[in-house]
Amino acid sequence: MGVYCVVSVNYLGRRQTVGSDGVGTRTLAARVAERDRLRFVGREQELAFLERCLDGPPAASVVLVHGPGGIGKSMLLRALDRSARERGFETFFVEGRELPPMPDALEAVLADARHHERPLVLVDTYERMTALDGYLRRGLLPSLPEGAVVVIAGRRAPDPAWFAGGWEGIATELELTALTRPEALRLLALGGLEDERADAVVDWADGSPLALTLAGETAAVDADWTPEKGLERPELVRLLLRRLADTELGRVRLSVLGVAAIARVTTAELLRVVIPSADPEIEFAALQTLTFAEPLGDGITIHELVRKALHADLRRREGVLERELRRRIVDYLFERATRGETLLAIDMAHLIENEAIRWGFGWEGSVSYRIDDVRPGDAEQVRAWLAKLRYPDYWELTQAFFEQVPERIAVARDADDRLCGYTITMSAANAPPIAERDPLIGPRLAHARREAHLGDSVLWRDSVDFTGDPRGRVQAMLGMSGVLRSGVANPRFAYLPINPGRPGALRFAQALGAQHLEQLDCAIGTQQIQCYRIDYGPGGLFAAMRAVVYAELGLAVAEQTRGASPDVESVREALRNFRLPHELARSPMASGSTQDERAESVRAVLRAAAGRAFGDSENEKLLQRVLIRGYIDPAVSHEQAAIDLSLSRAAYFRRLRAAAERLAEYLNQST
Repeated sequence: MGVYCVVSVNYLGRRQTVGSDGVGTRTLAARVAERDRLRFVGREQELAFLERCLDGPPAASVVLVHGPGGIGKSMLLRALDRSARERGFETFFVEGRELPPMPDALEAVLADARHHERPLVLVDTYERMTALDGYLRRGLLPSLPEGAVVVIAGRRAPDPAWFAGGWEGIATELELTALTRPEALRLLALGGLEDERADAVVDWADGSPLALTLAGETAAVDADWTPEKGLERPELVRLLLRRLADTELGRVRLSVLGVAAIARVTTAELLRVVIPSADPEIEFAALQTLTFAEPLGDGITIHELVRKALHADLRRREGVLERELRRRIVDYLFERATRGETLLAIDMAHLIENEAIRWGFGWEGSVSYRIDDVRPGDAEQVRAWLAKLRYPDYWELTQAFFEQVPERIAVARDADDRLCGYTITMSAANAPPIAERDPLIGPRLAHARREAHLGDSVLWRDSVDFTGDPRGRVQAMLGMSGVLRSGVANPRFAYLPINPGRPGALRFAQALGAQHLEQLDCAIGTQQIQCYRIDYGPGGLFAAMRAVVYAELGLAVAEQTRGASPDVESVREALRNFRLPHELARSPMASGSTQDERAESVRAVLRAAAGRAFGDSENEKLLQRVLIRGYIDPAVSHEQAAIDLSLSRAAYFRRLRAAAERLAEYLNQST
């Protein structure tokens, strides 16, 4: 007969391991614990701090560990549990998923802890039991022995009350963040993934131990799976959602979760526009209760790993809904951006899935990096980096920009404040005198000014990423910040300095249809800098971004362009509904987010066309008057309109029909 054991980790006491044949038998529980120990990667500093709390006078008696789902909180607690038992501690483990939300249940768990001089209390999945927050501070924890150490792990940052009323003297918080790249590669190697896919898996997982483990297991059983395929495997999506979101998803309706999974930031206003049937305040409040939702600006954002899994699941199960939500979101952002809210370019870029475009224009890296102004010492760091890259001649020309016009420079920094890249941008209107004399940007400024009648331009003198990140997260943020800092709200053109040795830069330019202006190429020392110019079209950058999203959704140009090729019946229907906003908003000519915006957009198109579609002859002018009195500025009835125009009823309706056809013909020709 085989050896068997029962592993009991229940909420009513200490960890227990029971073997089948007494002392000395190696149990399955021991094997599980050993495997867990071997797969514990990173967190050396965090574990060392917690161990200091156990040795001698504690650095803190209560440690509040927090971080998103899958970041390794439970593994850290288990590692501390092993370390504590090796030191002779009695450990008491509380699992929030198993504990009833009643004080008596928690009291029973920790009753025995009071009989030990230095117990270690480990509380996991605390987000499930935050209702007991006040009770812990008021009653239970104060009753533990003075030498007790309590470590509480949950997804949310601790309540401020943990650092008031005397608790601030013994409590501290410990945030878990992403694993470093070497740590992530080590974790994959422990799981047996050491081939060429490992680097790509690390990029895809964003330092999440859970994502790394699941992706590694997927790659191990499927030799064809690569991170480029993302979350195509349904079982991987299900595992991620079960481990990250668990039963919380049932609190929020599917379409609202869909918006949160697609949009970078979800606000009550966005929900109101995109899901008209929803009560935006109630739905937004429901989103706020999710442990994987975090405040961002005036809205909330979903933790990236959960967002990816939710989006993949929505696309697989409800593809039609996913496409419609993405279309409505980009329309909403487009309308607001064109009205002056230029920062929404970040949110529009978030909706673009083309990896070549995301490499040079996006905000995905904001989890790990931030854009900042130039500080003292930055110039020296840039000089050192350019020297390391063997571009000394380039620095000689760049130095003057750092010394004379630092306001035209943005730098990227990581979480440890290290400089990771920089960009120098300007427009033809705000270019400093030094730029006119610069051999790289000077000729490009002259070219942009010659074509200023076509639209505004933003010009990059430099955009240099020092991280070597193949995903281009810093590069994308530098590209985005260049537009936002250029002083041009919605540029028609973008002049890009392209290093032909960087394939990502070339793919980015080509994906946006950039034209290589060979006459503006420049050689600085051994460095060849090519000039590519993107023409975003008459609608500028915002219209181009929306067009990219529409193209990815498979929508035709007519579906994304206001007034694009309407047929005669569509024009007649719009004219008949000219005074009915709820009907007019349904017109294929409509654009905008709200009913009123969409209705008014159609009215504007019809009014403009009515003023231009007819000639100067008396018959043409009569057709125009019939159209206006029949629909645009209508009489009380068509019969009254015929009388006002001195026409018989038959002649009036004949001309009204002809005028509508003329309007449709004009709109077809103009779009």
